[in-house]
Amino acid sequence: MPQGTLSSGKLRALYFGIAAAVIAADRFTKIMVAKRIELDFGSVTLIPRFFSLTHVENTGAAFSMFADWPAWVRVPLLVAFSTAAMILVSVLLWRMGKKFSRLGLALSFILGGAVGNLYDRARFGRVTDFLHVYVGTHTWPDFNLADSAIVCGACLLVLDLFLSEKQERAQ
Repeated sequence: MPQGTLSSGKLRALYFGIAAAVIAADRFTKIMVAKRIELDFGSVTLIPRFFSLTHVENTGAAFSMFADWPAWVRVPLLVAFSTAAMILVSVLLWRMGKKFSRLGLALSFILGGAVGNLYDRARFGRVTDFLHVYVGTHTWPDFNLADSAIVCGACLLVLDLFLSEKQERAQ
């Protein structure tokens, strides 16, 4: 086998293993936050005037979108969307070639993040958020490890797209 390639089975195990690690880390951090930081009022400052840990429950999607919709509409809709995304990303990962790639890593992060938040949404009807970034009075909506994995995966996808286009133009 040429250097840098893996069998399809080993590559799938690696990609799905990365997704499983994201899911496990997401669950662990959410459980620790729920046990150690008071809901809605607790906060642990890690970097003054920039970053703290909080404990909030997000009933909506990213940035609390749809949070004001009735639960009987919101929860099934968000679960269905997350499930469809999870299936699509899983199929794409399953069809990856035999060489580890940025694209595969990106999809692994996205899958892990999607499953992490899907678990919370399906089981509890809400997602635990706890990472709070702010500068002075300017604040970013709280998020969690699953959200971070999805964003990192999306950034890797964009990077892969730009680098692939650059390579194609160079050839």
